[in-house]
Amino acid sequence: MVDNKVLTDFQLKTAISARNAAQANVQLAISAIESAKINVGYTLIRATTDGYIGRLQKKQGSLVSPADSQPLTALSNVQDLHVYFSLGENDFIAFKNNTAGNDLQQKLNNLPPINLVLSDQSIYDQVGKIDMVDGQFDKNTGAITLRATFKNPEGVLRNGNTGRVRLQKKYDNTLLVPQMATLEMQDKIFVYTVNKENKVVQQPITVIGKSGSNYLVSNGLKEGDRIVYKGIDLLQDGQVITPQALSKDSIN
Repeated sequence: MVDNKVLTDFQLKTAISARNAAQANVQLAISAIESAKINVGYTLIRATTDGYIGRLQKKQGSLVSPADSQPLTALSNVQDLHVYFSLGENDFIAFKNNTAGNDLQQKLNNLPPINLVLSDQSIYDQVGKIDMVDGQFDKNTGAITLRATFKNPEGVLRNGNTGRVRLQKKYDNTLLVPQMATLEMQDKIFVYTVNKENKVVQQPITVIGKSGSNYLVSNGLKEGDRIVYKGIDLLQDGQVITPQALSKDSIN
């Protein structure tokens, strides 16, 4: 059209300039859209991990400021949970002396898995592994803190749960005796054994520890001895009884 003198050079240059300006405005609009998307993204809080959200501290429409000291909520990742517990100094020394390994990390690796007893006294169905020992003893309690990690695939455990850990330890030449079958007198622990004539004999035992509701007995009894499980408060040394055998499953 310029060649045919329908448009002047000035009109062509004006049209090109208008086109370039329009293209620039399009790019500005695209940039504004991208900026708006970024700003909208700031209104969304995306968790970096799976977990459970706690109480929401703000309602929809509440003003939120960076100066707020209170978090919006708390997100708990409960896939793996840490359980903290303490050992006394003597128990910790025994652990270091009796566990194989050249250093603390090797000793931790060689420890058997541990069990978690929940607050309702049930045993958690996953075993844990001790993976951390604190660097110092608590000067007030004389104990040191250890950490065990438990898998939590079903989400049974939550942060703040309480319970007890049960450590496995091997004992040689040791018997389990129900605490219910014992009596204590003058700082000594006794059981009533039953001889061949069905007479009861008060027998002192040496207790070296506990496992659940049982005593660990290292001396005073031998495998195969019969002891009285119930009614020991009514017995006298030398009394003849009519014993009734109990199955292992019926005890405890």
